Amino acid sequence: MKCLHVITPVKDSIDSTLETVQAIMNSKTDVPFTYTIYNDFSTPENTLRLKKAAETYGFELVNLEDLTSHPSPNYLLVLQMAQERAIKADAGLLIVESDVVVKPDTLQGLFDGASGRSDCGIAASVTVDEAGEINFPYLYAKGRQEGVFAEKKRMSFCCSLLCPDFLRKFDFHELDASKNWFDVTISHQALKEGFTNYLFTSLPVIHRPHGSRPWKKLKYTNPLKYYWLKYTKGWDKI
Repeated sequence: MKCLHVITPVKDSIDSTLETVQAIMNSKTDVPFTYTIYNDFSTPENTLRLKKAAETYGFELVNLEDLTSHPSPNYLLVLQMAQERAIKADAGLLIVESDVVVKPDTLQGLFDGASGRSDCGIAASVTVDEAGEINFPYLYAKGRQEGVFAEKKRMSFCCSLLCPDFLRKFDFHELDASKNWFDVTISHQALKEGFTNYLFTSLPVIHRPHGSRPWKKLKYTNPLKYYWLKYTKGWDKI
């Protein structure tokens, strides 16, 4: 692994996205990395904000409306494009979602941690709230001491590094196109291919659950509406 290809898929969570961008671009790392934001049919106003941010911070902005007419979410297309670019560059693919804020040492720590483990398929940062408490989707890791753990449960793509050997082993074009999200499938596939997935509780990142998909908050405030949307509109298929 020579470098990192860092990506953030974005819908309309622009304010939180800009926090994500600032944190990534301010990372303290010696690892060469490229940073691409995939704009998944945001509003015209938010697309303009992303264009201005790209000029300010120097990341690459890919507007998916220029590439496909398929309605959001287009996570599968993003993964397929990013995998191809990462393989070509012999880079690790680091996915950082737009409701996550990395710390200055996150990129370097995941790169070093994955590079030092020849069997690593996915290296993931545990997620915490503003108070530093482990939160969704890694509630199963609560109570663990700070460290690195081989993990057979699913890795979330809140902040996860997919290693080049695994990227070359499993083609994302084989994923089920009827689904919307693929972290469960891909993390289990890494295990099937003989890799080990590692959860780094020593490299926590701040996560605001469902910040990138605000409608999911209905699960807690109006569960009937949440499940009606989920099943009638076919949203959030994992």
